Amino acid sequence: MDVLRTPEARFEQLKDYAFAAHYQDVKAHDGTTMRMHYLDEGPRDGEIILCLHGQPSWSYLYRKMIPILTGAGYRVIAPDLIGFGKSDKPTLIDDYTYAGHVDWMNQFLTGLDLNGLTLMCQDWGGLIGLRAAGDQPDRFRRLVIANTGLPNTTTLTDDVSGMMGQMYPMVPLPTAAMVQEQFANGAPRAFLYWVKYCAEAPDFSVRDVFGLLSSISDDAVLDGYEAPFPTATYVAGARKFPSCVPLLPQHKADRVAGDAAWAVLEARDYPVLTAFSDGDPVTKGGEQAFIKRLGNVKNVTIKGAGHFLQEDQPEALSREIIAFIQET
Repeated sequence: MDVLRTPEARFEQLKDYAFAAHYQDVKAHDGTTMRMHYLDEGPRDGEIILCLHGQPSWSYLYRKMIPILTGAGYRVIAPDLIGFGKSDKPTLIDDYTYAGHVDWMNQFLTGLDLNGLTLMCQDWGGLIGLRAAGDQPDRFRRLVIANTGLPNTTTLTDDVSGMMGQMYPMVPLPTAAMVQEQFANGAPRAFLYWVKYCAEAPDFSVRDVFGLLSSISDDAVLDGYEAPFPTATYVAGARKFPSCVPLLPQHKADRVAGDAAWAVLEARDYPVLTAFSDGDPVTKGGEQAFIKRLGNVKNVTIKGAGHFLQEDQPEALSREIIAFIQET
């Protein structure tokens, strides 16, 4: 496996990101050792909040929340998923799979022997983190679930998956503007447009993704999100993520693995906070599955936020997390 490492100079003088770097080794399926970067802030004896990002962000997404959470006495660990941030980046799209990401996260948790965790997960941080909680339930104490989901065979039946498989070849190769229009219109095919844009569009860019899913206008912030990807050879992981959502018939094993994770989460009855935003076109209404299936759920809506609610409303989200931990 060919692996790239973003030059450290790309991360110098990033806005609001003056955190020490830490690293943990994980292994790929072929035995390649990769370096996984993480932040570790706050008191060593504080309860740990494990903050997981999604596509195409990295631990930079939590830079505004970390001072608030650590100021309240919590220890915050925020890893960069493989392919993102300061973590190593396999160069081929096929090097990235849903199961592979879950395995890397399980290795990370085991390698650092993290326990008593409050999971804070958004976007792909949820798809990965909730599977890890299903695999290693004794390491987790609470779940904070925001703008994410946990695919399974109940919501993504064979019939639905088959229909998606028939529709995908009919989706034109979209531009970013076409994807934005699909999401704005609430079109049923919107996510398939998103998958094809990320996987195949020659003009794919991380900056455009944030343009689609956020209202960020500060160039210094957008530069921060682009910092891990100096050239197109570094973005295979960001391109692949939407294709890893197990929509299509060939992804059934991942949906079945989701069933197993759901079964564990239902049996464990963790305290759960669902904190979805009011302006996310991707996961709107996604909290209902968790409210229905998990019994011990507190639900709040983070107002005035889009998909990246950590960026849009860091104070409000942090306050809800702190109150939730104190209550449970």
